[in-house]
Amino acid sequence: MKKNIACLSVIACLLIITPSNAQTTDQLATKETRNLLVNLKILLNKGIMFGHQDDLAYGVSWKYKKDRSDIKDVTGDYPGMFGYELGNLEIDRLANLDSVPFDKMKTYIEWAYKKGSIISLSWHVNNPLTGKNAWSLADGAVASILPGGPKHALFLTWLDKLAAFALDLKGPKGEAVPVIFRPYHELNGSWFWWGKNHCTPEQFTQLWKFTVAYLKDKKNVHNFLYAYSTDGFSSKEEYLERFPGDEWVDMVGFDFYQREKPKDEYLRKMEYMLTTLEQVAKERNKIPALTEFGGKLSEADWWTGTFLKALGNHKISYVLGWRNAGLKETGEMEYYVPYKGHSTEKDFKKFAKESRILLQKDVQYKMLYE
Repeated sequence: MKKNIACLSVIACLLIITPSNAQTTDQLATKETRNLLVNLKILLNKGIMFGHQDDLAYGVSWKYKKDRSDIKDVTGDYPGMFGYELGNLEIDRLANLDSVPFDKMKTYIEWAYKKGSIISLSWHVNNPLTGKNAWSLADGAVASILPGGPKHALFLTWLDKLAAFALDLKGPKGEAVPVIFRPYHELNGSWFWWGKNHCTPEQFTQLWKFTVAYLKDKKNVHNFLYAYSTDGFSSKEEYLERFPGDEWVDMVGFDFYQREKPKDEYLRKMEYMLTTLEQVAKERNKIPALTEFGGKLSEADWWTGTFLKALGNHKISYVLGWRNAGLKETGEMEYYVPYKGHSTEKDFKKFAKESRILLQKDVQYKMLYE
């Protein structure tokens, strides 16, 4: 193993962790969930977990092959964290909006947990007013599901289904699998119905608080850590405009893709946002993460020449590369991490060997849930 992060001494742990800074949003969080929060804070001093959306489910040119992973195909190891998506669960579909069957997703999550990796769940929830997907825009959708709104009762049924899925995630001893839940993400943009131009800051924070309170207090979901996640931002004030309050959030993060941005601009923006994120996390005693990313994989050295430089010496918990959808119906190729034979494969191997980049073997011996 290229790094030894098996454990820290008891004395070191006592110096780092106190009851006040290990408090979860949910005061009744399970032991494993509380332990995860504590250990994620410790791990900030060891490195950055590399994550991948829908890993195990599919990759470029393949689907649902047992234990297969584009990350493992390239590096020989699995990601340190796994992301999955819950959109369509609320409308009783058997598969999510990216066509991953929920029964398979449950298996992947439980497998990742047993291996010592961490799990994040996003929720591109349908628009309650239009009945269409999360990108269906309609002002008033958030107001409609708040208490007293015409769609509030419908929204409760959606949360009930979300809770049932969460409570059905079980570890080897029957314990609930801890999950980082990241709802209503990219909230400072306006491409989702809960976005900036479609509700007031007060309505958004009310929605957030109601969601968290309902899940933990009414449905007894005690295996969630809650992640507040914006899109890219230009100021600390913008980042915190819709922040619901310290007692409602466990993790802070943002999503940011290079897309067509020149390298210099991308590096400059990442430096500012990661620095700001670390400040927010320190001030509010939260765990920071890059909750989604993607880059210019047409550049053979993007991983070490651009992304690693962007990460610099910042202390963040994890980075989540988005999904390797492969060839889409539009004829376009969609992927955000390399696959076997890709032009950045060699550079990604070099990136993955960096001491600060943590894959599954690097975190599983840390026993994050114990």
